[in-house]
Amino acid sequence: MASNFERMIQLAGEVFAAHNDPTQLDVDEEVMEKLERLHPATLSDYDEGAGPVVWILLIPTTISLMNQFIRGEISETELLNNTPVNIKYEAIYLCSALVLPEYRHKGLATKVGLDAIHQIRANNPIEYLFTWSFSKEGASLAQLAAKTEGLKLLERPARIKE
Repeated sequence: MASNFERMIQLAGEVFAAHNDPTQLDVDEEVMEKLERLHPATLSDYDEGAGPVVWILLIPTTISLMNQFIRGEISETELLNNTPVNIKYEAIYLCSALVLPEYRHKGLATKVGLDAIHQIRANNPIEYLFTWSFSKEGASLAQLAAKTEGLKLLERPARIKE
């Protein structure tokens, strides 16, 4: 049987297929290092001891870059690469939220996502949450997080898979 980590990698490939889509962020060691420099809470997970069962990826950024992304003028990779390090961020991009099937509908993604948003907001004047949803669940998570946190929600036209 595959480990939780292996299952999460497989799930990411099935949901996003980022290797085949240059508009999406393909998370590798270099990307993870850049995310860590932006804020330690950009990559968050929930692990009950047997490996991750929830992964949340957030990108804190500027309003200007957020607007360029929402309009489709830049890709996820460009959003990350153009986001400066060591500034005050005004927006958070909910890039991805993955949950293993047997852990869904338990509120874990919401808890992990809100905890990460709180950590980023602790030192940043965040006004916006934005997303590019690939699922109805992802869109719902973004709506709930924005409402809970009192953030304005912006959405790039979704590519929701049925």
